[in-house]
Amino acid sequence: MSKYWSNIIKKIEPYVPGEQPQDKHFIKLNTNENPYPPSEKVIRAIKNAANEDLRLYPDPTCNSLKKTVADYYNLKKEQIFVGNGSDEILAFSFLAFFNPGDTIFFPDITYDFYQVYASLFRINYRKIPLDNNFNIPIEKFYEANDGIIIANPNSPTGIVIQVDLIENILKKNPNKIVIIDEAYIDFGGESSINLINKYPNILIIQSLSKSRSLAGLRIGIALGDKDLIEGISRVKNSINSYTVDRIALIAAEEAFKDQKYFEKIRNKIIIERDMISRKLRGLGFKVLDSKANFIFISHPEVHALQLFNELRENNILVRYFNQPRIDNFLRVSIGTDSDMEYFYSVLKDFLYNAPSMQK
Repeated sequence: MSKYWSNIIKKIEPYVPGEQPQDKHFIKLNTNENPYPPSEKVIRAIKNAANEDLRLYPDPTCNSLKKTVADYYNLKKEQIFVGNGSDEILAFSFLAFFNPGDTIFFPDITYDFYQVYASLFRINYRKIPLDNNFNIPIEKFYEANDGIIIANPNSPTGIVIQVDLIENILKKNPNKIVIIDEAYIDFGGESSINLINKYPNILIIQSLSKSRSLAGLRIGIALGDKDLIEGISRVKNSINSYTVDRIALIAAEEAFKDQKYFEKIRNKIIIERDMISRKLRGLGFKVLDSKANFIFISHPEVHALQLFNELRENNILVRYFNQPRIDNFLRVSIGTDSDMEYFYSVLKDFLYNAPSMQK
């Protein structure tokens, strides 16, 4: 620990991303990346954008992309914010809407970055325990708070909350912001975007990393009342006015325009997710009902860490969380058809030969 570190950094536990191996080929089912490439139209737009204009700063207002997104969701341009990935937008939101010493609510099992940002910005937090089926107890978010953050679908469980329940939270917290992190909403959940014009206190954050195959370009968007968007913009322009590069802006715009490819890839992932879920249940696994591009699984007779190590030995990476209540679960990203066939065959062979499974 360096003597030059601030007291905040000395105490904080940073978010740990999924393993990104560089020295060996693995089937990567650990970071919820899209297994399919961006559309050809997106690739073509990127190549065309790699020209002499790279000497110029990008548009700090991201106006063209904002207009495309606004048209896509039937909103106004003033209701859209574009950032360098959804994680950056989350960080800006913590600064824009919460004060040091505030107490915000989020589930006890959810995206770890919420806790990290709260600690970084000196914001208190209360973790609302999920029930025994990993559902979010909505009524607990009716209690006094200074803000709420909910991932929908939740991560790492993949479980979705119905929009009418989110609306109940908004009604019970009219003077507090409710942030809905919809990073995985395109894989089967219903977005809360239609609530934006009805409730000025909802902010929705989405990512182009998952359903639109642009994790490598880091594009995120926020949607909400224009006053909320202005608040995030004030933070952004106090840190870096040019957060999104020219190529990323152009690629993101083309990704929204290529609706046909988006639907094709999304549907492939949904079909494969549901298929592998059925097959794993046939092997005795507990598989939560996911509406994301991953599944959350546990086996009653073989511990998750043992399964994790066996998969890694067979060059398959999945995500293991050494945390209370979920340390016997694995989060498995949905890969290509061949990825998931191999994943299934490794598990099937291992369970068939495992001593604990012998009768």
